[in-house]
Amino acid sequence: MINQQQRLAPYVFISPFFILFLIFAVFPIGYSITMSFFKWTISGPQDFRGFRNYVQLLTTDPFFKGSLWTTVLLLIWGSMLQHVFAIPLAILLNNKKIKGTGFFKTVYFLPYITSTVVIALVFSQLYDANYGWLNYIIENWFGLPRVKWTQEPNAIRASIAIMVNWRFIGWNTVIYLAGLQSIDRQLYEAAEIDGARGFQIHRFVTLPLLLPIIFFGVSLSIIGGMQLFEEPFVLMRGYEQMGGPNNAGLTSAYYLLATGFNFNNFGKASAIAWILFFIIITMTLINKKVTDKLQN
Repeated sequence: MINQQQRLAPYVFISPFFILFLIFAVFPIGYSITMSFFKWTISGPQDFRGFRNYVQLLTTDPFFKGSLWTTVLLLIWGSMLQHVFAIPLAILLNNKKIKGTGFFKTVYFLPYITSTVVIALVFSQLYDANYGWLNYIIENWFGLPRVKWTQEPNAIRASIAIMVNWRFIGWNTVIYLAGLQSIDRQLYEAAEIDGARGFQIHRFVTLPLLLPIIFFGVSLSIIGGMQLFEEPFVLMRGYEQMGGPNNAGLTSAYYLLATGFNFNNFGKASAIAWILFFIIITMTLINKKVTDKLQN
């Protein structure tokens, strides 16, 4: 007969995971939801505001709408554009005729594992208006005027997008390469027998079979793009400039941190976090619907 202690033993052994999960996952989520309905500061009383934090952010807040627009632009040109380059690169690396693919995979993946702060600092030197290499090439090779990469609104967004693409194209390339290697080679042989050549093979064989991986990669890009913080924060010198001229580099996650730790309004910062959460969920569901439609 199994006694009471033997029945409880498995639950005791797995309890550390659930205890830690409740403390470090469930409790912070619940606490964040609660804070979003209050005017919550480090010191002073916490005043209940209901949905006023959300309403203010979506209507009268001077920064949030602009930060959301910047985030969407960088999501398109910084996060989504990665896949346009990553898929062809993965197809190229999957070609058996290409030598040294292991070396190229390592090179492409290195930017992803490099510290974001280091990347941003290096790019800030490349973007320097007077001594940066990019302006040197633009001026001396192409005869074009220098670009004020960190001083003009459009140039600021372009500089952040370039940096994000450089960092994550290799990551997506490796993901797509793993997906390509799972496709049966006989399908390509069958397509060639049927007369398909070059781009037609990838259009009718590669892309349809790669759709689940594309959904996965795009979903990760949506999550990462909507939470973009480190690159613009370091490039635009933290809270000092709040994204630079016209707040052009101020993303929603950047504004979230500034609202909480610079403006000492954690209730409003929590509301920003939950608005971003619902936007990410909505975009992911749209991505899933589009992917399912393409697969049918």
